[in-house]
Amino acid sequence: MRSRRLKNEINVVPYIDVMLVLLVIFMVTAPMMTTATIDVPSVGKAAQPPAEALQVIVRADRTLALLAPGGNKEQPLSRSELVQEIASAQRRNPEQAVVIAGDRNVKYQAVLEVMDDLQQQQVKRIGLLVQPSGK
Repeated sequence: MRSRRLKNEINVVPYIDVMLVLLVIFMVTAPMMTTATIDVPSVGKAAQPPAEALQVIVRADRTLALLAPGGNKEQPLSRSELVQEIASAQRRNPEQAVVIAGDRNVKYQAVLEVMDDLQQQQVKRIGLLVQPSGK
């Protein structure tokens, strides 16, 4: 008697038939599907352009100066005068940003004191001004 050999092949023809039927179904139903519309919120122009930042300059001898946006004249001030000037600028424009430019040789504590004074006046936008290193 002859020994029977096993085939170790998979018949893929039925799988191909199923895939072709699914392809035809998707091709027929795809044009019938309705596309969804999304209501995206729209924004008009801003009422006013964002204001440039006020610049507080802290020198190495701990003296303070205020540089107004667009100006090139520094106005030397004491800490209390500085707080009053920035408070009045905040009343005119609550979103007025303030940047602190500390001298390279100033103690970090002096910059933190100015920042603390501004935060006590509820100034929302405070930043530190840095210069990129010239590599």
